[in-house]
Amino acid sequence: QVQLVESGGGLVQAGGSLRLSCAASGRSFNMYTMAWFRQAPGKEREFVASISWGSSNSYYADSVKGRFSISRDNAKNTVFLQMNSLKPEDTAVYYCAVDRILGRWAQAKDVNAYDRWGQGTQVTVSS
Repeated sequence: QVQLVESGGGLVQAGGSLRLSCAASGRSFNMYTMAWFRQAPGKEREFVASISWGSSNSYYADSVKGRFSISRDNAKNTVFLQMNSLKPEDTAVYYCAVDRILGRWAQAKDVNAYDRWGQGTQVTVSS
């Protein structure tokens, strides 16, 4: 059974840092673009960052550019999101996702471009 499990969320003060991890099991996603999304209460799920299968390309939402960094370790079937200079508006449940098309790099920001999702990890940034 394919499973994506996020971890690393928590409560942090504004200006602090967190590192999220997403471990995939059940199959390898090494040839797929992986992404992070987030969803705040009462809001739609929004794109945060994505990374191509070989890590040669990455793409960020304007709201996190320069503060967040996405990376992956294909040997461990894991993708990471390093979040620095956190702001209260970064508070949300963070989800990792897998592109639905093998090998595609499309800078896709639409949730419908991804068809595998984790259960999410809560990030809360206090002011």
